[in-house]
Amino acid sequence: MPDVLFRVDLTKPIGEQELPGHNRWHPDIPAVVSVNPGEQFRIECKDWTDGQIGNNDDAADIRDVDLNRVHVLSGPIYINGAEPGDLLVVEILDIGALPNSEWGYNGIFAKENGGSFLVDHYPEACKSIWDFHGIYTTSRHVPGVRFPGIIHPGLIGVAPSHKLLDTWNSREKKLVDTNPNRIPALANLPEPDGAVLGTLTGAAFDSVAKAAARTVPPRENGGNCDIKNLSKGSKIYFPVFVDGAKLSMGDIHFSQGDGEITFCGAIEMNGWIDLHVDLIKGGMAKYSIGENPVFKPGPVEPKFSEYIVFEGISVDEFTGEQRYLDAHVAYRRACLNAIEYLKGFGFTGEQAYMILGTAPVEGRISGIVDVPNACCTLAIPTSIFEQDIVPR
Repeated sequence: MPDVLFRVDLTKPIGEQELPGHNRWHPDIPAVVSVNPGEQFRIECKDWTDGQIGNNDDAADIRDVDLNRVHVLSGPIYINGAEPGDLLVVEILDIGALPNSEWGYNGIFAKENGGSFLVDHYPEACKSIWDFHGIYTTSRHVPGVRFPGIIHPGLIGVAPSHKLLDTWNSREKKLVDTNPNRIPALANLPEPDGAVLGTLTGAAFDSVAKAAARTVPPRENGGNCDIKNLSKGSKIYFPVFVDGAKLSMGDIHFSQGDGEITFCGAIEMNGWIDLHVDLIKGGMAKYSIGENPVFKPGPVEPKFSEYIVFEGISVDEFTGEQRYLDAHVAYRRACLNAIEYLKGFGFTGEQAYMILGTAPVEGRISGIVDVPNACCTLAIPTSIFEQDIVPR
């Protein structure tokens, strides 16, 4: 087993660990450990909410999650020799659940506390608990469904430069200013309340907390991309923006459908991840990789042979308004079509919604050139159900 460089105690919040983690992005958050290119190591991670969700049947904890505390990350890890302009190569060797924590949860978030992709259809909080049986999972809250997971880190990324951080904060503030009272908010701006910044204290903590970016969205540094195929054997090529790169990770998922549409949309878990790191000096220029990561999927994923596929087009379901090649609306319509279909097989709307968020469903932009309708599709593997859901 690789050396464990970052351990977590599930009874303690991330800021009180032996090595404290963090829940914001900022170049001045100190690294907690350092490694050399070519090394492999293990990192342990708490679930993204820092232990706010319990293994019970009450969705009140989903409803009341303190989003100022999320996402809690293990790191930063300083990669010796990494400089701006390099590519940091991170290979996921293995990933799994922490001992005595072989369960996870999924949640539909309430509209007033983050919401979800289908927030106007499902505005109330809902929760499902999923138990792990080796590579498979089942839920007492969604009976009749069993599937293998594609375990992956929902969030992995490197620190931004000061210039890049300023760009994030400026463009997101401009977006929020277009509708500052929107619920849910258009973006999550820097918020000192609930910030965890590693070993920073005093005036340095206060200064960083005012400007540190929230970890909610994906950005140029990677971050919360929620890519389900970023699993065992994958390689990620991160642009390096600061000396040492400062790699961090967390938000481990046992399984997820494309889009993570319930917001707390995967099966969230406490876990560990084994990594190998290397550097390509000057790699950003050499391979014309701009300010976004590139990744190579690994060879490990479930093999399904039969799917049922639902289509959606870019016509607003409330007003009937025609949208121009709007993939967001089209994918929403595909998801709603799938939910209505599954309701005919005995699932509630909430259960069907959580199936789409947790099972390894495949989302696609299938057509985006034929004006005015974009066409998105959602493919559900039929073998995950105990009953036959194919029309006969």
